[in-house]
Amino acid sequence: MTAAWINLAYLLSAALFILGLIGMTRPRTAVRGNLMGSIGMLIAIVVTLFEQRVLSYGMIAAGLAVGAGIGGWLAVRVKVEQMPEMVALFNGFGGAASFLVAGAEFSASAFPTLDQSIATSLSGLIGAVTLSGSLVAFGKLAGLNVMNSLKPLPMQNAVNGLVAVGVVALAVFMVLNPQHVALYWLIVLVALALGYFLTISIGGADMPVVIALLNSYSGLAAAATGFVLQNNVLIIAGSLVGASGLILTKVMCDAMNRSLPAVLFGTLGPTGDTKSADEVYTTVKATSAEEVAMLLDVARRVMIVPGYGMAVAQAQHAVRDLMHALMDQGIDVQFGIHPVAGRMPGHMNVLLAEADIPYDLLKEMDETNSAMEQTDVCLVIGANDTVNPDARTNPKSPIAGMPIINVDKAKTCVVIKRSLSPGFAGIPNPLFAAENTLMLFADGKEAVLDILTAVKEG
Repeated sequence: MTAAWINLAYLLSAALFILGLIGMTRPRTAVRGNLMGSIGMLIAIVVTLFEQRVLSYGMIAAGLAVGAGIGGWLAVRVKVEQMPEMVALFNGFGGAASFLVAGAEFSASAFPTLDQSIATSLSGLIGAVTLSGSLVAFGKLAGLNVMNSLKPLPMQNAVNGLVAVGVVALAVFMVLNPQHVALYWLIVLVALALGYFLTISIGGADMPVVIALLNSYSGLAAAATGFVLQNNVLIIAGSLVGASGLILTKVMCDAMNRSLPAVLFGTLGPTGDTKSADEVYTTVKATSAEEVAMLLDVARRVMIVPGYGMAVAQAQHAVRDLMHALMDQGIDVQFGIHPVAGRMPGHMNVLLAEADIPYDLLKEMDETNSAMEQTDVCLVIGANDTVNPDARTNPKSPIAGMPIINVDKAKTCVVIKRSLSPGFAGIPNPLFAAENTLMLFADGKEAVLDILTAVKEG
């Protein structure tokens, strides 16, 4: 295959990547966008096998078999609510692949150029930070006991700064002395420590932002490796992932009213002015599935607001059945989606799409809030911080200023939760004790099924 045909194929792959990203900006075209991106990557891989000097196709086939086997096993075993953990792992694997490939190429180069040395050092630094940071994020999202027992160091931000300065100094020294290949692997080791330190102190409530940022890092590492290999399609694909990840990070920060430095260097949790749960929950009113069914029976508009609790309970299919039952009675049913509900961007959209809930019923936060005062019943399933009115009314709250879904403005709000336990922010939610709120204490799926049964019997 000539260089001209190779570059033309790479250009086609890049075009498909871009069209794929455009498609994935809308729910209706997301599947098509994902398919176009996959076809683009397939073309890039096949062409690369023709272009590069492949030492052993047998080893490549073995790697494909092992990778496909592991991927297939995970696809069968991993539950939908565990997808955020899987995304974190995928980001980490991407970073690891980048710094390993760049390191191998750098070690094989007798006389690396200045550009290659710079690109290699960046690939090692960013890729290693991505790997260790993603592993920490995975552990936090999975709730691993070993990860929960790890605490930030005293003066953690100062330690982070010193480690960052140290690894950058090593990278500069390596660029000036490219003959010392061992320096590269030292950079990787120090960058692994930096990734751990940067992520260990970030709270669970900020995980959607962290996942988006780590996704961007993995793309930047891949782009740097593309410069090492002088591979155009890898540079383009990595740049697209890096840029889109940064844009998504900005969107997530805006949705939480948090600056990126506040996420990376701050903490989220109760302040000295935070009321205790006993003070907040003095007027909590419990309800039953039958009472909720009676409220729904006379309602004309119902808004369903899902949260991570719906994912844990795997209640999306039961929610779909309840939606159909209410619509059959002529009730207007819509879904209010908060941008950071769940543990990764778009988590609720993925779950509801899996249950074949029409895309046009999924409303963004602004549209949801504009309709909330005309909503007869708002059914909150497993959401907490994203519906906490303290963010809007209490300037001393740790989540003050964070945009929320104003479910407390509905005529009646029914919250399905196992208990009054706090969300990731670790603070009580006064919504649960509001005058127009009823609490249905149960597993999300069981509660929705009980309500569905009561609706049908009524």
